[in-house]
Amino acid sequence: MKKLYLLFVVAMIVALAFPAVVFADEPAQDEGAGWCSNTNIVFFPGGSPGGPFATVVYNGAVQAAADLGANVEYVWSEWNPEKMVTQFAEAVATGPNGIAVMGHPGDEAFGPLVDDAEAQGIIVTSMNTQLAGLQAAYSSAGFGYVGAILYDAGYALGAESVARFELQEGDQAFVWGLLAQAGRGERTQGVVDALEDAGLEVLYQEIDDATNADAAAGVPVFVGMMSANPDIKLVVTDHGALTATLETFLSSAGLGPDDVHAVGFDLSSATVVAVEGGWTDLVIDQQQWLQGYLSVLQICLTHNFAFTGLHIDTGAGFLHADNVSLLAELVEQQIR
Repeated sequence: MKKLYLLFVVAMIVALAFPAVVFADEPAQDEGAGWCSNTNIVFFPGGSPGGPFATVVYNGAVQAAADLGANVEYVWSEWNPEKMVTQFAEAVATGPNGIAVMGHPGDEAFGPLVDDAEAQGIIVTSMNTQLAGLQAAYSSAGFGYVGAILYDAGYALGAESVARFELQEGDQAFVWGLLAQAGRGERTQGVVDALEDAGLEVLYQEIDDATNADAAAGVPVFVGMMSANPDIKLVVTDHGALTATLETFLSSAGLGPDDVHAVGFDLSSATVVAVEGGWTDLVIDQQQWLQGYLSVLQICLTHNFAFTGLHIDTGAGFLHADNVSLLAELVEQQIR
């Protein structure tokens, strides 16, 4: 129903407002072709094909392309910021009308490339990780943001974990995140700050490139951390694919569903099963399907109707055992 409601709202906006707009320099479009069929977009889902988080982002973009008629090319990056930068430069060279990019590399790394793209008249917009400086510079040209406010989302998960599990000052928490990534690391920092503000001892581990691309590669790291620190009471995985793999991590370390509190980010079918089985206790949801859908819509709106950049916070709701049944079917459909 939520998907249908969103599509209805978009359809009403288009039907009521856009027919009155006429552009002399744009060719007339055939009926049924879609009002965005003259728009070529390069879209970055972020991870790898079939990945639990990136697939839902991709599904949102695919649905938007089908609804609006946009021509979309998809570029997969294995969550590697360096690869995203290289691929962005390659995308600019193809001369699309717009590029929707994950913001993980940060403003500094993307800055010169986005400047060049904008100078060529290419619309750029970001999702998942905000590029605040570039957004401020080019919002009038359609640079928007769709995603959670990362630091706030991280802090919220950390604070909710402390309260929900009645953790005490001096308790140990293992945070597995991406502090080293400019911009993207703000969510991890929010988690760390919330836990330390509550007096917990934080044991931090950076997610390496291999685990970033394939969560299963992190099993030895997790087992080593838990074996060396048997008093850990809370595990936080700041990565959708790692959160989806929590049951595997815990069982590989010889731990049962009640031995440690496990929390993380982003919904997936595996995460729903883990929540239902007690392996995962709390997950924050950033509605990544919307990140895909609304980023394509942003470029279509800017290219065809000169709309400026939209700033959309996709929220920070919590999934846990008490409400998992409400979202399980949508997660299975890879919409949430």
